[in-house]
Amino acid sequence: MRIDIVTIFPEFFDVLDISLLGKARQTGLIDLGVHNLRDATTDRHRTVDDTPYGGGAGMVMKPEPWGQTLDSILDEKKNADAGPLVIFPSPAGEVFTQAMARELVDEEHLVFGCGRYEGIDQRVFDHTAIRARVRLVSLGDYVLNGGEVAVMAMIEAIGRLIPGVVGNPHSLVEESHEDGLLEAPSYTKPSTWRGLDVPPILLSGNHGAIAAWRREQQLERTRRVRPDLLDRAANEGESPSARP
Repeated sequence: MRIDIVTIFPEFFDVLDISLLGKARQTGLIDLGVHNLRDATTDRHRTVDDTPYGGGAGMVMKPEPWGQTLDSILDEKKNADAGPLVIFPSPAGEVFTQAMARELVDEEHLVFGCGRYEGIDQRVFDHTAIRARVRLVSLGDYVLNGGEVAVMAMIEAIGRLIPGVVGNPHSLVEESHEDGLLEAPSYTKPSTWRGLDVPPILLSGNHGAIAAWRREQQLERTRRVRPDLLDRAANEGESPSARP
């Protein structure tokens, strides 16, 4: 997968050189390009923002640096449907989910645009949509100082789903949100630690009973922590308790 990131803080993404994503870059599973938006400015202050038309607090990111930077990334020979998908983190966007991560892992080329200040001039989104597919995506109902943290989270969630990135692919299907429920609690050796014991069922060797216990734990944890997930499944006509 090819991933391009546009930001005014390129050093923020140095962390992608470590851990599993770093190994994925070394082996060629992920081809990453980080672009400094200030490189497309023309004044000595390398200005990327200005005051908003119509008044209001804060500053808005100027369209010119964005246009030039995206010009260097987007292939003019491809139509919008055949080219990369451009994602702008935004509190006004659709909420990022595990299902979306599963959808995006099938993309050949993702471009992430990290906004700052009060946001990016709307014309950047409008013009980019003429040349590529554009999605505004939010991590949740809160506001961050910039898009970098959100992009890091999305790349982590998407990247680990790329075949070959995670050593044991079976671990990916036993995680929270993969089947609409939260993950069951996990345990390892020793069987007793500081007076706390591992649930006996996990030591029984009865794989059918263990699977049933883990399922019940998923349902109990989801009811307690995220009942909205059960409500969502019910609204979609699906019964979590009936799933295998």
